Amino acid sequence: MLKSIDPILTPDLLWLLASMGHGDDLVFVDANHPATRIAQRTTSQRLIQLPGLSMETAIRAIMSVYPLDDFDPDPVRVMAPVDDPDRVPDVQRAVLAEIERAVGRAVAPGKLSRPDFYRAAAAGFGVVQVGDSRGYGCFLIRKGVIS
Repeated sequence: MLKSIDPILTPDLLWLLASMGHGDDLVFVDANHPATRIAQRTTSQRLIQLPGLSMETAIRAIMSVYPLDDFDPDPVRVMAPVDDPDRVPDVQRAVLAEIERAVGRAVAPGKLSRPDFYRAAAAGFGVVQVGDSRGYGCFLIRKGVIS
């Protein structure tokens, strides 16, 4: 056990987050995502699974230790709904609210089509899959630097 570390942050997840460098993307996905296949193509080839958690609970824990990239205009990117790319699903609203709470400012996410998201995810550092089954809970979150 570690003091002041959320217990959701497992040793494997902490390793993944600590091994990332600034500018690396964390791939954060829902239970519907083909996470195993995508994780095999990432830099670390790591898939961390957090079953039984909501997206916002998991992201709250991650953002307690994860610096968001301040140099990139789109440090958070989401998968846009196929049927209505302008729609913002509830799961995305909830996660963005947690990210904004952690960084203390508004964050407007970049939107990627489903195929573009899969390509960008495969180029990420590693994948965290949460057991949340709400659709379009798919995020790329770029790591920044600690200042």
